[in-house]
Amino acid sequence: MSPSIDIVYLVDTLTLGEIHRPTEVVRCAGGKSLNLARAARTQGAAVQLTGLFGGSTGSWLAEELAAAGVTVAAVPADAPTRTCVSIASAADGSLTEVYERAAAVSAETWQAFLARIDQMLVGHPGWLALSGSMPTGLPPESVVDLLELGHDRGVAVAVDTHGDGLRAAVTAGPDLIKVNRAEAAAFLAVPADTELAELAAGLRAAAGGAQVVLTDGAAGALAHDGTVTSAILPGVHGTYPVGSGDSFMGGLLTGLDAGHDLAESLRTGMACGTANALLPGPGRFDPDEVARLSELVELR
Repeated sequence: MSPSIDIVYLVDTLTLGEIHRPTEVVRCAGGKSLNLARAARTQGAAVQLTGLFGGSTGSWLAEELAAAGVTVAAVPADAPTRTCVSIASAADGSLTEVYERAAAVSAETWQAFLARIDQMLVGHPGWLALSGSMPTGLPPESVVDLLELGHDRGVAVAVDTHGDGLRAAVTAGPDLIKVNRAEAAAFLAVPADTELAELAAGLRAAAGGAQVVLTDGAAGALAHDGTVTSAILPGVHGTYPVGSGDSFMGGLLTGLDAGHDLAESLRTGMACGTANALLPGPGRFDPDEVARLSELVELR
């Protein structure tokens, strides 16, 4: 619902107020759902995507996704699709991010979006993945409309959102919730350094027993479906973390959709998220690197 053109500029060093000549520029279709879709497709999943695409930037996004093998059913947006910029400095490894806010969405456009998703779900079992925050102009509870559509059509629904949108989603009974440590702690109103297993248990209880997966950056991830499984990938750290959580989600859902259990899918998610951080540009990684990293993930 909030796609973007993501641009990454690689510079030797970043100095405010100076002109910079990037050593490399990466442009790709971005936004959480688009990153997830590209990651899942890279892992071999059959992926359909709908989103609010506007203007020439929206057309470019649709073309990029189609070239990556993602089937796109775009809904015209009320304004041109935004652009988000990241500047990576080789000197200190820092990442400076400048993200446009997503444009407001009218009630008419929202209804068209719901109708398009409903059409896409007919005859397509699998997972409906809802990623990102609700755009301005819509109440956070609008995410419930999406969850109910998925369940009415008999598909499993996975949610990756935060704040008021997460609170609304939890009440609608998602099948899986994937958020990071900070988002889980904010939802439960507890300190951010609370044990990850405790955060997962609290979120799972609030969601009526949904599968819960929490990511914790380089410290790993944890899954809770009645059994708690933690995953770490020691000794491998990338410098381009943008989109790693979305790539994690793409790998996780690809594993679940293929019939793997949550623990084994957690392994794939970890490998995808880490592989993403090794290359500039969100939702972009080498599947051979994912296969290699999967063997190094430690499950406990």
